[in-house]
Amino acid sequence: MIDGRRPAGMLRVSPMKRKVTIGIIGCGNISEAYFKGCQRYDILALAACADLDIARARAKAEQHGVRACTVDELLADPAIEIVINLTIPAAHATINERILRAGKHAYVEKPFGLDVREARRVLALARRKNLLVGGAPDTFLGGGIQTARQLLDDGVIGKPVAATAYCMGRGHESWHPAPEFYYQKGGGPMFDMGPYYITALVNLLGPVRRVSGSTKASFPSRTITSQPLAGKKVKVGVPTHYAGTLEFANGVIATVIMSFDTWPGAPMPRIELFGSEGTMLVPDPNTFTGPVQVRRGGDADFTTAPLTHSEARLRGTGVADMAYAVLRRRRNFRCNGDLATHVVEVMAAFEKASNSGRYVTLAPKLSRPKPLPPQLPDHLLDA
Repeated sequence: MIDGRRPAGMLRVSPMKRKVTIGIIGCGNISEAYFKGCQRYDILALAACADLDIARARAKAEQHGVRACTVDELLADPAIEIVINLTIPAAHATINERILRAGKHAYVEKPFGLDVREARRVLALARRKNLLVGGAPDTFLGGGIQTARQLLDDGVIGKPVAATAYCMGRGHESWHPAPEFYYQKGGGPMFDMGPYYITALVNLLGPVRRVSGSTKASFPSRTITSQPLAGKKVKVGVPTHYAGTLEFANGVIATVIMSFDTWPGAPMPRIELFGSEGTMLVPDPNTFTGPVQVRRGGDADFTTAPLTHSEARLRGTGVADMAYAVLRRRRNFRCNGDLATHVVEVMAAFEKASNSGRYVTLAPKLSRPKPLPPQLPDHLLDA
């Protein structure tokens, strides 16, 4: 709707009368995506940013026309209602708790916690404070995976029976400016990339009830080749190769491999869904885009499905969805703490299963996130 006209079939929407004021803590590598993405949504008003390195906060503030401040100043600002926590994984839970104790809603980058205990502690505090808490990834709200969800719910491939999810590569030390934390607790391929894949699968198939897994670290150290730390060796403190299965509450069984130990192999789909009537190739869950491809039984090949949802969304979409929840006093926003905690439980279960040599059984108390209405303009989330 770039020219302001409403395409045929598009839902009528009402603009929000009030904006929700937000602030950002952590002005590192990922923050640029949030600065740009949050400005897309009419419901959000980005007011301030903070960082332990005040010079870095000032640079971002000047670039995006907001106020730079310390963390304490941001948390003390009564105008800020939602705080986006973009600190390193080791600080996620601690900063979330500070945000909640300051009386503000918290939205955090993935992972939601280093372990299940941390995640549950933050979730419990939010409930006691009657505040919202949630977190990334929000990429499952993009046009690609929302289209896949629409087609799945419409029965295009029939009843889902199986799935695969693969994310295999050589790690982040060749491109990230500060890759050390990827090899510490809260990092590794599962806690770094796994949230995208596990969240997308839960959105498509529902909660996970049982996990099997094998994990290992193939190399005891890594050598950084990216600038400015090229040549520095990093000790590996987490598994860097995961393989296992997820059994969903609806009976679907998924095969999952997450690795920082492999060189690229033959091309394969990031996520593939197998149904009683066909197969679907789901796009990269680390993006908001397509394509979505479907091959029904008897078809000679896959065909690309038209997208039912906008692929122009960016990071910050989950924050906007939380803002709708703040204004409308509901608690069913999509990137919520229950979903994020379940994803942490699933990810942690791989290593637990590997160490014990047994299945890990979960007791999820959530359902799939509510799908977005189709054909919404990309600056809105509700009709």
